[in-house]
Amino acid sequence: MKNSVQSSPVSGFQSMGISPRLLEVLKQSKFITPTPIQHQSIPPALEGKDIIGIAQTGTGKTLAFGIPMIQRLSIVHGQGLVLLPTRELALQVAETLQKIGRSSGLRTATLIGGASIFMQKQALHRGPHIIIATPGRLVDHLKQGNLKLNNVKVAVLDEADRMLDIGFAPAIKQILGLISKERQIMLFSATMPNEIVQIAAAHMKLPLRIEVAPAGTAATKIEQEIYMVNRDVKLQLLEKLLNDYKGIVLVFCRTKHSAKKIAAVIRQMGHKSTELHSNRSLAQRREALEGFKSGKYRIMVATDIAARGIDVSGIELVVNFDLPENSEDYVHRIGRTGRAGYAGRAISFATPDQRGDVRSIERLIRKALPIKTILPQLPPKRAVQEMPYENDRKFSRGGFKPALPRRKSRPGFRRFR
Repeated sequence: MKNSVQSSPVSGFQSMGISPRLLEVLKQSKFITPTPIQHQSIPPALEGKDIIGIAQTGTGKTLAFGIPMIQRLSIVHGQGLVLLPTRELALQVAETLQKIGRSSGLRTATLIGGASIFMQKQALHRGPHIIIATPGRLVDHLKQGNLKLNNVKVAVLDEADRMLDIGFAPAIKQILGLISKERQIMLFSATMPNEIVQIAAAHMKLPLRIEVAPAGTAATKIEQEIYMVNRDVKLQLLEKLLNDYKGIVLVFCRTKHSAKKIAAVIRQMGHKSTELHSNRSLAQRREALEGFKSGKYRIMVATDIAARGIDVSGIELVVNFDLPENSEDYVHRIGRTGRAGYAGRAISFATPDQRGDVRSIERLIRKALPIKTILPQLPPKRAVQEMPYENDRKFSRGGFKPALPRRKSRPGFRRFR
């Protein structure tokens, strides 16, 4: 079954069957008017129905599953499980769940790579009501015998399409096969690939499909445009934009090495900037996010690790320094601006040989994008202009040179998930 978008004004949370205690918490937290995905998802989810929610980023999906999960767990007396693709998104969801559940004594455990497994084991031993995890780290704990999932009565797959994109399908199937047979599953995603349909058919019971926007739809209040530009002037165009836009700016590029170099050049331009990518430790990533949220850094340069893991209000501009590898990631990247009903702007750089990628994005979002081929007056070139793009070149005083072969990992070490 598929619900349509409600055309009438959305009423408050009071008419949804939410408990008085949670209603009071929502009121104190200034959550007054539910978003469309919350308005349509919360009532059936409170009844225990399986849900497939299709909604663009920045529409309040965390409360759409968090409120029913907390209330249902007080009735069915089991555990809740939330699976997410990235550490940043897991920490963000954990913070929101604590915000609405702390007054009722909610205990959570966050299981993510890059953090101490010992501390996570301690949190599991305290008997959390809800486990928030990335699939890879959760499987690590399962292998070590640190937890069992047979008491999970409410499970959520958030940003399910992204989890499948980065190879978590086997882990997700393994995890869903271990949870209680008498369970409720809520799956939320911005797009609806065939793999999600297959997971729904195999593990969900007559799921209610709620689609508040067509899959792949970008937020309506985001102004989008594309500059057709050669690589050698990208940095000059970026400098022009950073001087023109005085608010918070999020810059996306494809590789972690590019993110590091671009952030350094932006600092040379005189702007306060930070970077977010997989080469940074969890502590560094937390510091970068907190600094970006607090205003310590006006500009953040990030890889797609941040396309779905940043919830920062008031981002004025998203710049796609590089177009994403997947068209779907374009929707998530630009969804970092124009959140919660506010207007935003997204400007992308495309090289002349990427016209096919632009057309793929246009087909996905069902919209023609304005393409500019005449550039504004640009500032002079800076001394450092060459940037590593899709390869792993390293910078030295003499310029860029090929990276040395990577050393094999020492026994006992593994990549963080």
